[in-house]
Amino acid sequence: MTDTSEHSRTEALSTPPPGCPASKMGLGPGPGGRTRLYGPEAENDPYGLYERLREEHGPVAPVLLHGDLPAWLVLGYRENLDVTRTPSRFSHDPRLWTEMREGRVPPDHPLLPVVTWQPMMSYVDGEQHERWRGAVNDSIARLDKRGIRRHVTQCANQLVDRFCGSGEADLVHQFGEHLTMMAMTQIVGMPEEYSPQLVSASRNLVKGNESAIASNEFIQETLRKLVARKRAQPEADLTSWLLEHPAELTDDEVQQHLRLILVAAFETTANLIASTLKMVLTDIRFRASLAGGHMTLPDAVEQVLWDEPPFLTVVGRWAAQDTELAGKEIKAGDALVLALAAGNVDTAVRPDLDAPIHGNRAHLAFSGGAHECPGQDIGRAIAGTGIDALLLRLPDLALAVEESELCYHSSLLSRNLTALPVKFTASQPAYRELTTVEIPSAGAIDVQSAPAAAPSGQGPEPRVSWWKSLRRWLQRR
Repeated sequence: MTDTSEHSRTEALSTPPPGCPASKMGLGPGPGGRTRLYGPEAENDPYGLYERLREEHGPVAPVLLHGDLPAWLVLGYRENLDVTRTPSRFSHDPRLWTEMREGRVPPDHPLLPVVTWQPMMSYVDGEQHERWRGAVNDSIARLDKRGIRRHVTQCANQLVDRFCGSGEADLVHQFGEHLTMMAMTQIVGMPEEYSPQLVSASRNLVKGNESAIASNEFIQETLRKLVARKRAQPEADLTSWLLEHPAELTDDEVQQHLRLILVAAFETTANLIASTLKMVLTDIRFRASLAGGHMTLPDAVEQVLWDEPPFLTVVGRWAAQDTELAGKEIKAGDALVLALAAGNVDTAVRPDLDAPIHGNRAHLAFSGGAHECPGQDIGRAIAGTGIDALLLRLPDLALAVEESELCYHSSLLSRNLTALPVKFTASQPAYRELTTVEIPSAGAIDVQSAPAAAPSGQGPEPRVSWWKSLRRWLQRR
């Protein structure tokens, strides 16, 4: 398990030292008057930057990526949908990118792992996309959500047992990150021992820092070994199902799609868990709405997906032809960045940001169009089940610091809490150290699922609805 000191060392290594040219970039306007999407100014307040750009340029703004490479930031809700739904105008193939074709993207560019063409569905359209996407969809469909929830519940209790005796914890590094990766390694059929290293590598990759390329190589090599093992000895897991799919994916194609699924699912779900827990712990109206039955936990998760989507932006559209978008002339080969977070708060779709959006899944958190995230329901299941299990075990959970003391790490792609310190009544571990539980294919498990048996004399109290626990907590406060 990655401890806080290890995380601090990783953060220190990824931050340019004072005086380093990289630490000065992103301050003020860049070449051509375009605004930089990287550096301290952009990362300290990305939401504020989006609104300033929207006010100045409208729903599409000229910006600069790392290294002052020009791009277009799509801020409008409707414009985001337009881009995602018209691949004939806005392609997923980065080989069209003018900057890449003309050699202006250096070999150590931090975004290289996400803008280099690879044999997977995120980089193609048409028939090839349908072939790869079909294999992924069919393989994900073989996962049983009840089995996933059972495994997540067990993993959540295992993680809680590791810190429940102290009365305090950091729910980012001691819970959300590791719960997500424990679930994902199980789904793809990977030994759980890889989980801590994959947490760090995935974070570095999404941050696009100096460790991004090395982290990507570690993930690729780990998955290459996994694919080779499953090719020789297939089992009931996502990797084996991709390998045996009638689309006949090559080992490299399977490896690349596993990388996409693993990294995207980790970043999305870990951030979603942290943001939802923060809202439950800090927003009195939100908490009361949950306790009063006006909002369910799935409603709460969707509200967070609207307000704080796990990915701020998606880099991955290139103009296939000269075209126009919201009055801006887009040239063939131009790069477009989808600002999902900005689109979600566009007044065209949300005139009142304080109004709850119960049951509405029309947000952009998982992008849109034919390339909309295929595993979003798995992410919802992991987040919802994990949060429910945590709050059931620790019903008096409370923030250990003032909300204003919470800190975030922002990058072009995402914004995540660096820590979520909490306090609660200390208790004894309730479960045995849990072993990995196989997630079988659909129909192969019992409808009812339960956590592993507790040691004699140390069993947990009878299960009580989290809503009742939360109501009791609110009455005591």
